[in-house]
Amino acid sequence: MKGLVIKNTGSWLEVKTGDGQTFQCKVKGSFRLKGIRSTNPITVGDNVVFSVDNEGHGLISEIEGRKNYIIRRSSNLSKQSQIIAANLDLVLLVATIVHPETSTTFIDRFLATAEAYNVDACIVFNKIDLLTDEDKEYLASMKYLYEGIGYMCREVSSLTGAGVDELRESLNGKISLFSGNSGVGKSTLINSLLKREVAKTGEISSYHDKGMHTTTFSEMYELDGGGYIIDTPGIKGFGTVDFKHEEVSHYFPEIFRESENCRFNNCTHVHEPGCAVLKAVEEHRISESRYASYRSVMEDEDESKYRERER
Repeated sequence: MKGLVIKNTGSWLEVKTGDGQTFQCKVKGSFRLKGIRSTNPITVGDNVVFSVDNEGHGLISEIEGRKNYIIRRSSNLSKQSQIIAANLDLVLLVATIVHPETSTTFIDRFLATAEAYNVDACIVFNKIDLLTDEDKEYLASMKYLYEGIGYMCREVSSLTGAGVDELRESLNGKISLFSGNSGVGKSTLINSLLKREVAKTGEISSYHDKGMHTTTFSEMYELDGGGYIIDTPGIKGFGTVDFKHEEVSHYFPEIFRESENCRFNNCTHVHEPGCAVLKAVEEHRISESRYASYRSVMEDEDESKYRERER
């Protein structure tokens, strides 16, 4: 039998067949993905082949080819990775300017991973109802930065509903992954988009101004207009996986464009003479925050680095 993985609890996978049946499945013990050391070789969004025993339980034996996926370092096993979701049309990073503030480092690491694995990305700025005039100016500068690079940006409030209908329309017919730090209102926003309560929501910790994890596993939800939304657990940091030094600049579009004018073909854009990227940073054509994020990813070979809280 064939089906689509629509939920991953860590201990079992829920698979939906073309005729709408769902089966609770395990993965065949010897199953591995070639070239990927992952804590979860099969993830939400995967198309799989499975068999069903006499008790109605499934055993997944094969995964069909993926068009893409999003991956991050496992938070517990530094040498392994966690595949967040597969076969995506769009990834939406839910970010907030306040309560809590999403760091540009986190945003840039997420966007770089989307670039590396060929997934279109959009930044959704949530909780705009909480913004002061000063906050609104900062949001405008953030949108100017990322839209100037080429990324889609949306402003929404899952509390008041501002921007939610427009965002929903842009998702129809697509398989879209929602991700973000804990506390940015991702689950509340997903409930608003689906017009029903499917994702559990929680409160913000007043002590740390951080969200508490409410989504504990990944799951796909069908949109009324067609397509799926994938909800994932909130994450604190985003460790990149298997980025080679000479390739990191490819995942920062504005740095890659400037790099064509560097004196040396193998320029790392760190210290070399005649580096067009360093010149662009000095002339403010590349933002200092983006360049700092580039340097941060370049240093990811230090396996303890991704564990640090990114602010």
